Amino acid sequence: MTRAVGGGDLQRLRRLNALAVVSALREAGPLPLTRLAERTELARATIKEVIRDLVAVGWVAESGPHTGGGKGRPARHYRFRAENGRVLGIDIGAHKVAVAVADLDGEVQHFHREPVTPEHTRRERLDAVDRAVDACLAATGTAPAEVWATTAGSTGYVDGEGNIVVSRAIRDWSGTPLADHLGRRLAGTVVVENDSRLAALAECRRGVARDVRDIVYLHIGRRAGAAVVLDGVPLRGSTGAAGEIGVHPLFHLADSTDLLVAGDSGRALFDAARRGDGQALNAVLRYVKVLAMATAAMTLTVDPEVIVLGGGFSRSADVLMPPLRAELEAMCLRTPELRASALGDECVALGAVCHAVEHLDQRFFNPETGPLAPLG
Repeated sequence: MTRAVGGGDLQRLRRLNALAVVSALREAGPLPLTRLAERTELARATIKEVIRDLVAVGWVAESGPHTGGGKGRPARHYRFRAENGRVLGIDIGAHKVAVAVADLDGEVQHFHREPVTPEHTRRERLDAVDRAVDACLAATGTAPAEVWATTAGSTGYVDGEGNIVVSRAIRDWSGTPLADHLGRRLAGTVVVENDSRLAALAECRRGVARDVRDIVYLHIGRRAGAAVVLDGVPLRGSTGAAGEIGVHPLFHLADSTDLLVAGDSGRALFDAARRGDGQALNAVLRYVKVLAMATAAMTLTVDPEVIVLGGGFSRSADVLMPPLRAELEAMCLRTPELRASALGDECVALGAVCHAVEHLDQRFFNPETGPLAPLG
């Protein structure tokens, strides 16, 4: 007996087919109908219908004929219209404000940095955020109304409403209603997250942990922070305080970091340690012993596959990783693989872009809503 397909089932099937096509175009770039049928395992007739619908509502465009070097009539290719909207990724730290503007695929179009100091007032820091945002929008010809989603990363404990509850690294920053400030200037959804969690997300999506689902991320530099990613998702905890190891008095990471921050983020001390200077090596080892206590506590709790060393000190991973590995081997039942970040100081802004894009993916590209709604 054949069951009739109801209207709801048919609509859901159309959404799923459209999602498959959009996913294929986002992953592989412009494709002809034949290749789309192969990648999605849908009939060519179905592909033609789905493409027609997606073009009509603005999600897909014809990218022009591609001959491929062969004879005969060129095949039409189709592409996802990532230029339909923009997302912003913002990094607000003690020493810089950085903003990246990207398309709907997360491809960064422009990056702008504004220098600040820990002594800047809240108003001065927010002004720097506004300048960086304006610079990115102007450089890409983007109007504030064309920003579909914004994610901002900030040092400190961030609550679910986008307020900075506590920040020990920046004077006059605790209590800042950051989401409200950004929401008054920009269209679309605004989310504020802890910067270490966003940096960890960047490592999982674009960095050294792209092949890993469970990591502990160490965000170390002039201050210390951490994040945990489980099954590909950064862990927030019940109130958003997960990973705030730097404030725990047991670890004294703030005091230990002061041993290293001489000159440019400890560069002189790390250089001396590379040369074998005994005093420098002892300072590094004291710092690593404290860092290892915090890292081992998280490792024994969540059993990550990889520990990623990020933040400013990741540039000196060659000095830090050998003693850190030795300390962890003495404390952990199983020592995860250690990897050094290669994303540099753009990691938080890149993670914020990834977060904003994934938020839009949940809104537009899921089985319940699908990408069939007209744009604009």
